[in-house]
Amino acid sequence: MITMKVKEVAQLFSISIRTLHHYDQIGLLTPKEVTDAGYRLYSEENLETLQQILFFRELGFTLKEIKEIMNNPLFDKKEAFILQRKMLMEKRNKVDRMIENIDKTLKHITGEIHMTNKERFEGMNIKFNQFEEEARRRWGKQTIDDANSKLIGLSKEEQIDLSDRWDRIFHHLASLRHQSPQSKEVQDAIKEWYDFLNENFTHYSLEAFYGLGQLYIQDERFTKNIDQYGEGLASFMSEAMKVFADHHQ
Repeated sequence: MITMKVKEVAQLFSISIRTLHHYDQIGLLTPKEVTDAGYRLYSEENLETLQQILFFRELGFTLKEIKEIMNNPLFDKKEAFILQRKMLMEKRNKVDRMIENIDKTLKHITGEIHMTNKERFEGMNIKFNQFEEEARRRWGKQTIDDANSKLIGLSKEEQIDLSDRWDRIFHHLASLRHQSPQSKEVQDAIKEWYDFLNENFTHYSLEAFYGLGQLYIQDERFTKNIDQYGEGLASFMSEAMKVFADHHQ
């Protein structure tokens, strides 16, 4: 069986020796053999495992998550590669849409074409994966993986329709943000948001829905993104989601 030293593996995969040592220390990638002199020797199976680790890392998985996934007795390497390919294709498609948007915008600037406001944000308004890692840490990998599986299965037209519905809900909530979060109109709008998440992504318990609302004000990335629809919307939605969760307990 072919074996490679740690330096050779590091050069092959363009990663540092320190990274490989760290993977060994945390039990993520244990070399097939360690010589009496302390040299780590990696087998072909080790290299295949490392390949999958690096794909998972590229897709935003944490080392802890990767270890849990790959140590699962039900883990299947072939299925994992198929899933990774789907996720990478989706990532590439999003980048392609953004590049297309930039090309159109440059033509708009030079007067070659005219872009509507809606066209300006095409390819940019599929926001669902922006805070994937944060959501995973709070509610677990399975919740987000279920959501991703649904999104990957959607056609481009279905994704655009989903994004449009997302925007309509946020614009509607923004128009209500000066009312009391406890008002019936606001709570009906928040219920629409709650139902939208559950219908199109994965099941949100009332506790998870409340926790999501807290993220809106605790994480400035969420706050900035949501407040684009109207100043103070993130805080308003957070409070309204808390009222909704408390009322339906």
